[in-house]
Amino acid sequence: MSHNQLNRTRYLEIARVFLRLGLLAFGGPAAHIAMMEDEIVTRRKWISKERFVDLLGFTNLIPGPNSTEMAIHLGLERGGRLGLLIAGTCFIFPAMAIVLLFAYVYVRFGSIPTVAHIFDGIKPVILAVVVQALYRLGTLVLKKRDAALLAAGALAASLLGVGEIPILLAAGLLLLGWRSIGKRGASTRLMIVDPMSLGLLFLLFLKIGSVLYGSGYVLLAFLRSEFVDRYAVLSTQQLLDAVAVGQFTPGPVFTTATFVGYLIRGVPGALLATAGIFLPSFVLVLLFHPLIDRMRRSPVVSDVLDGVNAASIALMAAVTLILGRATLVTWPAVVLFAASAFLLIRYKVNATWLILGGGAAGVLLSLL
Repeated sequence: MSHNQLNRTRYLEIARVFLRLGLLAFGGPAAHIAMMEDEIVTRRKWISKERFVDLLGFTNLIPGPNSTEMAIHLGLERGGRLGLLIAGTCFIFPAMAIVLLFAYVYVRFGSIPTVAHIFDGIKPVILAVVVQALYRLGTLVLKKRDAALLAAGALAASLLGVGEIPILLAAGLLLLGWRSIGKRGASTRLMIVDPMSLGLLFLLFLKIGSVLYGSGYVLLAFLRSEFVDRYAVLSTQQLLDAVAVGQFTPGPVFTTATFVGYLIRGVPGALLATAGIFLPSFVLVLLFHPLIDRMRRSPVVSDVLDGVNAASIALMAAVTLILGRATLVTWPAVVLFAASAFLLIRYKVNATWLILGGGAAGVLLSLL
């Protein structure tokens, strides 16, 4: 096979993988990352677990949607700059298209058809996928006692409401200090409104995508500040509906921007808002990805990255606990979770089939 044919095959593989992940990745960033770990590391072996964890830790340090940035990183690792563009675009596109369809229905009919029953069946499966990935990554990152203790502290801090960035930075510096001391000791949602230009809409989302850290709730605060309070182009209810659509559709939660853009300026607004909020992620990954190898080569920075990685696992565990409390509230959910975990661990069933099965089970349960 020629070099060009090999590259073409690799690019098609990247496109297929991330289109499927973008279509089926429900449950938020932690779930998306767990599915990527299963697909990219365990099944396809594009990169090692160690490299995946380093990418995850580094992604947590830069602004923007974590799971989208992981997709971009993984595309870059597999297929260079074109792979970066293919992976990020394919991961975002299915969610953008679904949210755009919901936005059209919302403006035309004033509400969103319920998909709650499907999602009720999917959530326990997603929880099982996350728990499996958490175990696999945790056993790698938390092998040393100092990293395990640091992760426990980071988990407690997260559950107490401390922000993600302070936890990550503190963990990195603490582990550096700890190991430095050790080394010294050893060596001594309605109507479309039209008061906002397309250019301003794009710039506002570009700004948000450039500075936003954290979850969909942080995104809600940014959107409320700009589009409800400052420019008054959306009502609070429209904004809440937009965020809800972003939460229950697959793919990145940041496709909330697609919904908001459509409400304000129709299809052009939706496309520009989506481009604006995701563009910084492509640029940041392209610019800073080469630093990861340099960080690993430096003993000092490597210790900081180890601390950040431990805190990243702890933050993922905190999200898992919250997701578990919200999900495992009925016996069908518990049964679906247990069955999914068993099939994942014992038979290594592809998470894609389990998610589809969970959605079908949710529909069947609603009929019963």
